[in-house]
Amino acid sequence: MSVAETIKSKLTDALAPSELQVIDESHKHKGHRGARPEGETHFHVVIVAERFAGMMRVARQRLVYGILADELAGPVHALSLETVAPGEGKRAG
Repeated sequence: MSVAETIKSKLTDALAPSELQVIDESHKHKGHRGARPEGETHFHVVIVAERFAGMMRVARQRLVYGILADELAGPVHALSLETVAPGEGKRAG
């Protein structure tokens, strides 16, 4: 299973999102520290989940970082997050 597939699977299982995008942005970081030639080191995740309702942004991010702790300790060098509760503001398209 690819790193992106693992991220999708873990977040889906833990948060049952209504929307989930896992975007591999590794190609933007070629030659940078932490980048591997095979990619899958830098990701942007957009996740819309009811679980985020009433949570502050930092709490949402900590929740996601906890779910993906193994990936962040290993193959993932950078992870940017857009965490949204249903009905809230703008999301990446």
